[in-house]
Amino acid sequence: MSEADPSQDAPNRIVDVVRHYWGHENLRPLQEQAIQAGIDNRDSLVVMPTGGGKSLCYQVPPAVAHRTDVVISPLIALMKDQVDGLREVGYPAAALHSNLSAKERRDIENGLRQGDYRLLFVAPERALSSWFIQLMRDANVNSFAIDEAHCISQWGHDFRPEYRQMLQLRDCFPKASLHAFTATATPRVQQDIVNQLQLRDPLQLIGRFDRPNLVYRVLPKVDEYKQVMEVIRRHLGEAVIIYCISRNDTEGMSNVLKANGIKAAHYHAGLDANTRRRTQEDFSQERIDVVVATVAFGMGIDRSDVRCVIHSALPKTLEGYQQETGRAGRDGLEAECVMLYSGGDVIRWERLIEFSAANAEDPGEVIASQRALLKAMQRMANSPSCRHKAISEYFGQTYDKPNCGACDVCLEDVEGFEDGTVIAQKILSCVARVQQKFGVGHVVDVLSGSNTDMIRKCQHDQLSTYGLLKEAKREVVQNMIFQLVDQGLLVRTAGDRPTLQLNELSWQVLKGQLDVRLLRAKPTKSGPTRKGEQSWEGVSKELFESLRTWRRTLAEQRGVPPYVVFADTTLMELARVRPTTLQNLKTVPGIGDKRLADLGDALIVEIRSFCDTQHLESDVMAQASVIVPVNSKLNPTKERAFALFKQSKSISDVAAAIERAVSTTAQYLEEFVIANKPETLEPWVDDPTYRRVVEAIGEEQRLKPIFEKLNGEVPYDVIRLVTAHQRVKFEESIGG
Repeated sequence: MSEADPSQDAPNRIVDVVRHYWGHENLRPLQEQAIQAGIDNRDSLVVMPTGGGKSLCYQVPPAVAHRTDVVISPLIALMKDQVDGLREVGYPAAALHSNLSAKERRDIENGLRQGDYRLLFVAPERALSSWFIQLMRDANVNSFAIDEAHCISQWGHDFRPEYRQMLQLRDCFPKASLHAFTATATPRVQQDIVNQLQLRDPLQLIGRFDRPNLVYRVLPKVDEYKQVMEVIRRHLGEAVIIYCISRNDTEGMSNVLKANGIKAAHYHAGLDANTRRRTQEDFSQERIDVVVATVAFGMGIDRSDVRCVIHSALPKTLEGYQQETGRAGRDGLEAECVMLYSGGDVIRWERLIEFSAANAEDPGEVIASQRALLKAMQRMANSPSCRHKAISEYFGQTYDKPNCGACDVCLEDVEGFEDGTVIAQKILSCVARVQQKFGVGHVVDVLSGSNTDMIRKCQHDQLSTYGLLKEAKREVVQNMIFQLVDQGLLVRTAGDRPTLQLNELSWQVLKGQLDVRLLRAKPTKSGPTRKGEQSWEGVSKELFESLRTWRRTLAEQRGVPPYVVFADTTLMELARVRPTTLQNLKTVPGIGDKRLADLGDALIVEIRSFCDTQHLESDVMAQASVIVPVNSKLNPTKERAFALFKQSKSISDVAAAIERAVSTTAQYLEEFVIANKPETLEPWVDDPTYRRVVEAIGEEQRLKPIFEKLNGEVPYDVIRLVTAHQRVKFEESIGG
């Protein structure tokens, strides 16, 4: 196991671990402070938006400090994805949950006692059991990270009573540090987390809630299925999540999508566990593109390449909306978030709130709290101001940009009807003509000129307002009625049989004293306009798709989701740089030491083959002289390795001295050769082998054919080293 040298200063130890496992040279804002708090065993509260890199904040400290930490995580699927991803990069992690066999559980327990793991994931219910507490004492655990910590607060959108019990960790482990992590928390929820966990002088790090790579669109809901299909067509072949209010809604939407040739499935809590797991795995493994779900789906999804999240109805809270839309574009690339909104959604949620609160200890308080959260969500949906600004300010942060360029308001996706006031007068007049005794559906029937039993019975086909809006679709008329209700220009009564009634503002509209703006969506645009952290400039999209296919095949062989193998951002950079040497490959973010050792040669073969076939330029960064000379800034470990190489120490001796894997040390030696240009490789490659490799190289630059020419008798590391040395000698001869 290759981890940071404890004798190094903290920043270098942190960077060394991050580089070794994840192949990144830099940390994001707040990550270093959060990681340092973990190393120092100082309590902390870390609030970072989804995709902000909060998991790294609890993954790095135990690797730097050579210890075992525990992560409290709410779902088995989330634990499994994280453990799979960590093991792919060589990080020693495990999870204890109910799906394990007795032998698997015993093996993990023994490994914990022997210090084999750096992280252990466990559910909150299991974390407080007596046997687990004793196991943690045996393993000398002294730090606990609580993920999804907003679940601890009754003021949050996803309160879970079992999370309240986490305070007992203080009694069981009085000297341990507690670290609360969440992507979604208002200032009130943040303080509640601190209070409920009794965090001691915690370091509080609150990241920016704004996600600039997301394009938010809130559109009037007119024809739900048609509108959803329009969005899906912008993201064919990409990962999409659609959120619905009810279980029936998910099934209906899923059936429509499948009938239109979309690879989709529905997901809700009413399905059996096997069906839910299969759907989740099919989505993670890219066997389906779209999941249509209730809010029961998502927390256990760690997929980073979701390109679109659609809400087919208003979400219940802004916290939920921010978390659910946050599942899009977690890799930093552009993604689209579309909400279809109707005032009728608010009515549905109000009924569900009352129903769910019926068995609460204080139903009135629960209903009032949930209605307040719903009202805030409704205000955002109705607001004519920037969506990025509204979300930021709700979570207590300022947003100073005059135009985000990434929401329906700033992009002017929505426009007003030219005759909005006249349309409103027709609707209000109809409500008056039916004597304010009927609901939305009947008023829509009258205005649309429908021939129903109720209309004939009441002789409402004789009214002057009958058929006044017959040229408009029923769904459009209904949406406009709810817009008037939302604007306070029309009242919809409570109860089982609500009716529409006029108020003072209604009469002002009817008398022409008040203008009305009714909205509709403009013709569909091509899709998102805001770029993420990484643009497509210079990227071969054909190579990107080829690498996605290669990744999917490899993931199936390993039994892990494709995004666990490599993130889309890494594939994009590979398709931009198109590296065909290990030295150039390791400059790509996301390729750490283990991935380089495991997959480096296979990637080079894949990229070289594609570039040769398509006559595409390779090693773009190297040719553009963008790569920083390897000896310009050496980390302390590499610097020590170089010093030992200058003493002609063998790879195995250097690997032991710097506590790095032999494969990693071999890469250091290759860099050393390029940087220092030794006359001979004799200390590391004997002369006969050197000559054999040189002869096999000839005009060939690809590693696999050279390896095959040598009958597989010379390791790839030696071939790379000789190739690098030959290149150095050639460059010197040109320069000389």
